[in-house]
Amino acid sequence: MFGYSEQELAQFCLTWGVGGFMAYMVFIILQLARESKAGRFGTFILLLGLGFGLVGFLAKGVIKYFMSGITG
Repeated sequence: MFGYSEQELAQFCLTWGVGGFMAYMVFIILQLARESKAGRFGTFILLLGLGFGLVGFLAKGVIKYFMSGITG
């Protein structure tokens, strides 16, 4: 498709699609904090609690990158 292989297209869509979805999830968390009038501390707690999975997912990618550089 458009001169790209299936693997290249899948890698591009996975990288930018998941990144966009994660950014949208942060927007949802901030919108939830604003509508509930959580304040600064409440917003921090919401981002910490609900965004913790996003941090883990990002850490997994960074760890994979560095591990492949060391062993590869």
